[in-house]
Amino acid sequence: MARKLALILALLSALVPAIAQTHYKAHVSVGAHAGADLSRVSFMPTIKQRWLPGATMGVQLRYQEERIVGILAELNLSQRGWSELYEQSPLRYERTITYVALPVMTHINFGGPRVRCIFNLGPEFSYMLGESTSSNFDYHNPTKAEGWPDEIRMTEQMVTPVKNKFDYGICAGMGCEFYIQPRHSIYAECRFYYGLGNIFPASKADTFSASRCMTISATLGYNFRIK
Repeated sequence: MARKLALILALLSALVPAIAQTHYKAHVSVGAHAGADLSRVSFMPTIKQRWLPGATMGVQLRYQEERIVGILAELNLSQRGWSELYEQSPLRYERTITYVALPVMTHINFGGPRVRCIFNLGPEFSYMLGESTSSNFDYHNPTKAEGWPDEIRMTEQMVTPVKNKFDYGICAGMGCEFYIQPRHSIYAECRFYYGLGNIFPASKADTFSASRCMTISATLGYNFRIK
């Protein structure tokens, strides 16, 4: 028994210095990023559509108290919306919705002193700043347009204004961060956002039971550690 106790004490005495050496000093960083995104809206009933290209940019604040885990908050401008698909037809309709977005995510990073892999996951809250429509036909009377498809298509989404300006959802991203100097780094990230709110009214009396934004973005950014 005494030998076992002595062995345990010896192991603890050896571990304490090791634990002290692995203590991580809290880091605070700020950064900025910009890039491009592709978006669409998950409608129910479904709408034939393609991904709509747009732009995204913003600033970030990162707080990291553990070696591989921290908290990341951003303030972004993001263009979302959808582009309708008309097969074998020159018709075009696009709706772009601009949001100011606030994602607050768990930030995970690991790797060496120069290159680290990054993963971000968490909720995002957005507010619509404005919307615009681009079309090469009169979308108030779409069925009269030359080349309009013969099959039955939903058209209410073209003229229905966005009612719910507040949006919320889940975002997840992954990428790489390259350290130029201990305090300076550049990073590249791909991210997916899925909205949980509807942009259109979704009661039983409304046309659409679901109208949720989805976005895939790719950004390049710069990060500076201030602490």
